[in-house]
Amino acid sequence: MNPATQHRLRKHADYQLVYKAGRKQFAKQIAYFYALRPEPSATVNARRSDTPGPRIGLTVPKALGKAVDRNRIKRRMREAVRANLALITSPVDVILHPRRSVIDLDFLQLKREVAQILRSVQAACDRATTAGQSTGRTRP
Repeated sequence: MNPATQHRLRKHADYQLVYKAGRKQFAKQIAYFYALRPEPSATVNARRSDTPGPRIGLTVPKALGKAVDRNRIKRRMREAVRANLALITSPVDVILHPRRSVIDLDFLQLKREVAQILRSVQAACDRATTAGQSTGRTRP
């Protein structure tokens, strides 16, 4: 798999799992959902465990503007995620859902906000992992 696209959340079913089983949080300009992936086993579908680290997905609704504007938002967000991907190491699926104000947001501010989101997701995953080890749970 291409290294640039290896950490992307792609399948509709995977998005639905994150929405259904994950948690929703809010940052200033971006709402985000995240869900820990279960440990790989023989019964888990192979495509869910092919990426050992995080998988990031983007949703940019039509309400944010025409296709040109939405694609620009997605390009900028993908670059911000790529620059900060090293901040998260847990096997977690994250969906970023920007607000309208992201269109006019300075790129450095966008990068900072994405970094803050990824740090908070990693911290939540670390807390869930330590709590899961003591109680047997694996979800945040």
